[in-house]
Amino acid sequence: MSVVNRLLDETKELWSRYDTHPFVLGLGDGSLDREKFRFYMIQDYLYLIDYAKVFALGVAKAEDTETMRYFANYLHHILDVEMDIHRGYMKRLGISLSEAESTPAAPDTALYGSYMLRAAYEYGAAEVAASILACALSYEVIAKNMLKRNPDAAAHPFYGEWVEGYSNAEYSEENKRLMALTERLCEGMSEAELRRISEIFMTCSVLEERFWDMAWEMRR
Repeated sequence: MSVVNRLLDETKELWSRYDTHPFVLGLGDGSLDREKFRFYMIQDYLYLIDYAKVFALGVAKAEDTETMRYFANYLHHILDVEMDIHRGYMKRLGISLSEAESTPAAPDTALYGSYMLRAAYEYGAAEVAASILACALSYEVIAKNMLKRNPDAAAHPFYGEWVEGYSNAEYSEENKRLMALTERLCEGMSEAELRRISEIFMTCSVLEERFWDMAWEMRR
């Protein structure tokens, strides 16, 4: 079994709960309260700042130029593509950049970001990739499952941009490259090292679920 398949198999029960989360269901059918989405967008923007720092640490931890280039290119993608989706939504929701960046991170946001950063500081590029993968891939899976339940989800006048952004071919290709990188970086690892990779991936998956809970409850 490949490393990525092992990670997904170990978390499949947890990931299955994402699709039935009320926040996710509301995004998919368009019924989500916009105040909840507003809260989510600010917190997710703050999370992405830490997420970008994890990629920057991936550049520093990389042991070859190919890996450095991957992390550096993805860092550009986050700062100049993914964050643009957030900025577009924030504009429509009346959120200024200064408001977003001066808002305190909710405890769950801070915990998730600090956990990923700690894993990146303490370990190597493989652990960086594993911590990133849980968020990156789960968003694709969630968005594509939304479309399976509701083929018109990507056409929704407000939430459709979110669904399209995480279900399109470009985002999927980025995830394929991240999975391939994870496999390469984990080659030759001992079982003890692979268990650490699994622990990081599982913890990040749990923190993903807590992030959805936080967004739904607007938990500060």
